[in-house]
Amino acid sequence: MNWKDLLKKSLPYVLSVVFFAAVSYLYFAPEIFEGKVLFQHDTQQGIAIGQEAKAFKEATGETTRWSNTTFSGMPTFQISPSYSNNDIIRSVEHIYRLWMSSPASYLFIMLVGFFIFMLAMGCKWYYAVLGALAYTFSSYFFIIIQAGHIWKFITLAYIPPTLGGIVLAYRGRYWLGGGVAALFAMLQIASNHIQMTYYFLFVIVAMVVAFAVELIRSRKYAQFFKASGVLVIAAILAIGANLPSLYHTQKYSKETMRGGHSELTQPVSSGAEAKPQDGLSKAYITQWSYGKMETFSLLIPNVKGGASGMLSGQKAAVEAAPASARPYLSQVNSYWGDQPGTSGPVYVGAIVCMLFVMGCITIKSPIKWALIAATIFSILLSWGKNFMPLTEWFIDYFPMYNKFRTVSSILVVAEFCIPVLAILALKEFFEKRDGKQLQALYIATGITAGIALLAWIVPSLFGPFTSAYEREMVAQNVQLGTLFDGIAEARMAVFKADALRTLLFILIAAIVMFISAKGKLQQKWALLALGVLLIADMGVVNKRYLNGDSFVENRRLKDPFPMTQVDKYILQDTDPNYRVFNLAAGDPFSDARTSYYHKSVGGYHAAKLARYQDLIDRQLSQMNISVFNMLNTKYFIVPTQEGSVTVERNPDALGNAWFVEEIIWAENTDAEMEALDTLNPAHTAVVDKRFAQLIDDEAVVNTEGDNIELTSYKPNELRYKSNAAQPRVAVFSEIYFPWGWHVTIDGKEVKEARANYVLRALNVPAGEHEIVFRFDPQSLAVTEGIAFASIGGIFILLIVAAVVTWRKRKAAVANIE
Repeated sequence: MNWKDLLKKSLPYVLSVVFFAAVSYLYFAPEIFEGKVLFQHDTQQGIAIGQEAKAFKEATGETTRWSNTTFSGMPTFQISPSYSNNDIIRSVEHIYRLWMSSPASYLFIMLVGFFIFMLAMGCKWYYAVLGALAYTFSSYFFIIIQAGHIWKFITLAYIPPTLGGIVLAYRGRYWLGGGVAALFAMLQIASNHIQMTYYFLFVIVAMVVAFAVELIRSRKYAQFFKASGVLVIAAILAIGANLPSLYHTQKYSKETMRGGHSELTQPVSSGAEAKPQDGLSKAYITQWSYGKMETFSLLIPNVKGGASGMLSGQKAAVEAAPASARPYLSQVNSYWGDQPGTSGPVYVGAIVCMLFVMGCITIKSPIKWALIAATIFSILLSWGKNFMPLTEWFIDYFPMYNKFRTVSSILVVAEFCIPVLAILALKEFFEKRDGKQLQALYIATGITAGIALLAWIVPSLFGPFTSAYEREMVAQNVQLGTLFDGIAEARMAVFKADALRTLLFILIAAIVMFISAKGKLQQKWALLALGVLLIADMGVVNKRYLNGDSFVENRRLKDPFPMTQVDKYILQDTDPNYRVFNLAAGDPFSDARTSYYHKSVGGYHAAKLARYQDLIDRQLSQMNISVFNMLNTKYFIVPTQEGSVTVERNPDALGNAWFVEEIIWAENTDAEMEALDTLNPAHTAVVDKRFAQLIDDEAVVNTEGDNIELTSYKPNELRYKSNAAQPRVAVFSEIYFPWGWHVTIDGKEVKEARANYVLRALNVPAGEHEIVFRFDPQSLAVTEGIAFASIGGIFILLIVAAVVTWRKRKAAVANIE
């Protein structure tokens, strides 16, 4: 094969990539060409809580693993994780994205990734292109882009090519399959959304079982075990390449709401509970559970009203609402499903659903059953509390399942499996064009179009058009019945409109396929028509959730939190280390903004320390001023009666460190927490008896003139100077964390204790001394060394795969000649 032949053979794939780039940019036109950027809530919050670490890096070139701006201080392992091995991984990502800018690059990598998977599945390039469109334009992906869940999206973009590598390996292309799987698994894990990776382990297991059945039936035992061995090596390399992040996330999680549980026997929080196993509570895990009837959103997007918002924003609702209900549409939620709220439904496309049903009928390989099983499995688990026996069993017995909340997000598995089987069915239809294929088309059209027709004609079959809360209101006040009947009528119109559009798209697609099967339309034009229909169907729905309103001028992102007069006033304080509590933030413990400029007592993070959550529940939410004092809360931002915001200085804040005169020994954590109710932290510290060997309770004398003060502040290093006539016990207004902190007195390492449930305490000898706290986990150097070696192994695997593939192709050409 000469270069001209190679170029000719490669041209469709190159053009496909160019097409994907064009689609990615055009979807976000004209905003992306006007220099506008997405303004996403979670991205904005992430900027706020990562600001201290970012500014420190820019000023010093040093990476801090601790930040003091969120929840009085916590590690950055899940705030702004940065490890030296990630520099190489990010470079690989930039190449894979062709250095495209976001958000276009997000769609591009999603399209290319699924394209690679479908090629690995044996599809020709044009089927792979259709599959890429079908997968990428599923509504959930655009919803999470709009919300700012970018790492979740990127993880989901790298999953299909990872699975593509697995497919290649089991089909006998060991080196290439192993290299592709290792490369994309590395990128996937680096995207740091373990929940999505975890969910797709179920898909991997299903696919491995399917290939095992297929190869064992064919007596290709060696092929199965060789492929499995290569993929085990690929998995080890991918994990090793991300070991710093994985290791520290896993170790850190044990201290958080996600992986740990409260040591209190009766915790208040719904997020963490005292129980034999670690993890989140069942109520917290299942808070966002998909409704059983809501599952029809896979076929009809507005089956439960789409995204949370005002019903007045739905044109169909306004037009259909009775005159008596119309004035209230701006006060009523457009979503009436089972979840507390939603940014939009999981819609995989009317045509894709129809083709999926076809695939259930026509595809005969074991992979079909793997895809169907994974789809059903993900739907059942997405129901959460609406199908509690299965959910509870997984929470209790499946490792790590109880670490993840929002069970409805497991529908990403169905979003993957449905388009895969749909495209395989389309391929089968056009390649065989026989009576069985037409019969399957009739059945699939009848089922999916029939559901849509029933929804349009008899919408009441799909459940009530009021939420459970609204029905409870009517039960308590029957006079509201007439009003909510009118609101239900308006919502019904929204549902029927989407049911009709689903019906029409299915029928048009079926007609195109029927005409082509009868020889009246060439296959290439039929496929082109189906591609246009796919984009027209799914792209328009996606514009409901990610559109021009999601973009802002670039200058707004550069200054996401304009400084207020209150911020300016507080920042006049030259003290390098004090805390601020923002009572004007609505919920101070879901407030990221304060962290952008100040060291906040509150904050915003889903994996806060479980011990700090206990403090929030038992003390801070009860406004125990003594606890705020020990946290060195120097300023309170408070709302005024006039609706503005002001700031109050707290003269009783205890500062960065102080000597105490009394120790109360607590029998356990319950007693330690209870003591805080009445503790005067300026004079007394409460210490768990487990730390008795680290605290000298004879060193609590009161010597006049003794002092301890902070002399230097860095987020990962605190320096103090102490001066005491006799040995003393010092309490530091810093959050205690059981590993990673190294404490020295005059350069000699000592051990710290925990005091007042969340703070640090230390024996300080008499005289003048320098005390240094530095956060520098020694595990970083070890794990980063392993990561570099693993990345090197992946590159070697890819090089070997390229050489082996080239030699095989060269040998095949030589045999033909």
